[in-house]
Amino acid sequence: MELIKKKRISLGFMVAGAIGGFLYWKYIGCLSGTCVIKSVWYWSTLWGAAVGYLVGDFLNDILLKLKKRREEKNAGKV
Repeated sequence: MELIKKKRISLGFMVAGAIGGFLYWKYIGCLSGTCVIKSVWYWSTLWGAAVGYLVGDFLNDILLKLKKRREEKNAGKV
């Protein structure tokens, strides 16, 4: 449960990426079927989820560093 709490931003972006990947396949996709990622729904959904997770994890790390800096700065003032 603590892991989910720590990674909630990453998981949220992963879900959004999966939805985005599915919608990309549905509305843009590849009509010929020769496109590896875009030809079937599960590949574009998985790629979208992977990219979403990576972006979310990157943002999560930045936010944690900013929070830590802010706490250190506030602790120094006391």
